[in-house]
Amino acid sequence: MNRPSLAWKLYIAAFYLFLFAPLMIVAIFAFNASPFPSPPWRGFALEWFTGSGTVFGKPGVLVDPIWLSSIGNSFKVAIPVALLAVLLGTVNAWVLERAEFRGKTFLAMMMLWPLVIPGVVLGISILAFFSRLANGLEDWLQTDLDFLRPGLGLVVLGQLSFILTITTLIIAARLRKFDRSLEEAAFDLGATRMRVLRTVTLPFLWPALIGAGLVALLMSFENFNTTLMLVGSEAPLPITMYGQMREGASPAINAVSLLLMLGVGGIAGVFALTSKAER
Repeated sequence: MNRPSLAWKLYIAAFYLFLFAPLMIVAIFAFNASPFPSPPWRGFALEWFTGSGTVFGKPGVLVDPIWLSSIGNSFKVAIPVALLAVLLGTVNAWVLERAEFRGKTFLAMMMLWPLVIPGVVLGISILAFFSRLANGLEDWLQTDLDFLRPGLGLVVLGQLSFILTITTLIIAARLRKFDRSLEEAAFDLGATRMRVLRTVTLPFLWPALIGAGLVALLMSFENFNTTLMLVGSEAPLPITMYGQMREGASPAINAVSLLLMLGVGGIAGVFALTSKAER
């Protein structure tokens, strides 16, 4: 086996330095005992995580109501999006892999469109559609329909419009590997369709369902473009981070970024484990 040349090693080192150096700097300066999120280094401190605000005038992210509220709002969006994306993605995968009908190929291609449409355009389109729908229904019913207005409910629908495509592809890829003779054998032994689904098919799909749910959770938590167009007064974490940056960055941004990186890394690790289980 040929050993990699020095140029190849330098290229790999430069690539990973370019990839991870900004993240490492953010992580390091989250612990800087300074009111500014940049050099020079003034000593190690946990003030931007757990501080009460007496030292630098602003509390740490783990005690600041603004940051805690935004993290909670992100979970209020991400959990329903993940559950709905897995449920509907399983149904979509079943239709694409098992059903036979005219136009199935075209419908499968249409499902990919939300992935290539810019998130801002997708958000604006959803906002315009539901605003017109809300105006018409409110005039007809003579009542307020706040759930169709900008807010967390509309954010869930907006994120689901493209995350659903990804979960469908993940689950469909797993379903495509399934040996249907196992289902036929179960039917021959007298099992009902529901029992075959519960005891044969779903256990095989379980790693893909978990992986799809984790991917949906991750994509929802970090989504910015679509969320920005649909959010109301309750801002999820990426929107709060954007607002804080506009007001003036502080090391609290670094601390939140580090927590977000750790969460993403944990979810990615679990997804990697479930991907191995699929094999």
